[in-house]
Amino acid sequence: MIAFVGGGARSGKSRHGEALAGALHRSRGGELVYLATAQATDAEMAARIARHRHERGTGWRTLEAPLALDTALAEVAEGDSVLLDCLTLWASQWLYAGGGQEADGKAMLARVIEMARTRDIALVVVSNDLNEALPPADAETWRYLAFLQRLHRRLAREADRVIEVVAGMALEWKATDGQADGECSAEARR
Repeated sequence: MIAFVGGGARSGKSRHGEALAGALHRSRGGELVYLATAQATDAEMAARIARHRHERGTGWRTLEAPLALDTALAEVAEGDSVLLDCLTLWASQWLYAGGGQEADGKAMLARVIEMARTRDIALVVVSNDLNEALPPADAETWRYLAFLQRLHRRLAREADRVIEVVAGMALEWKATDGQADGECSAEARR
């Protein structure tokens, strides 16, 4: 099962992703894994990472993967539940911190999706929706947004569930478990 949880900054999408990954873990067994893309590059980010770890509580194994998502996912056992948080940071690091070309980044995401499917890993991917602001004025920001949105479209197409979180409220746009598109599940309403 693959789920894509998106939303604006500070919308509650990470908390929702954690709850969804936890619910999947409880129903499936296996290990609960947090695949972290953030790096503590400054004091503010270090504090955010520490706060997220504290809020998550115990029971999570953390794998840090600022670039090599496929290598990190290879360390996850079949049947485990994984929260990848967040694709937004990963995309920026991929483009600007030595990951590679956009095509290689799209191929990386495709490999991660395929690995999750073939190894029966429940994968919940969290990402920011950055298209809610005014259009950027510079070409490089446009390049990043276009790359991120291509990743989002691919993920949404491949995912079994697509959930948008706004002000802490979750709306399920896609579900392959019998729910109608746009209908909120009980899990999404939490």
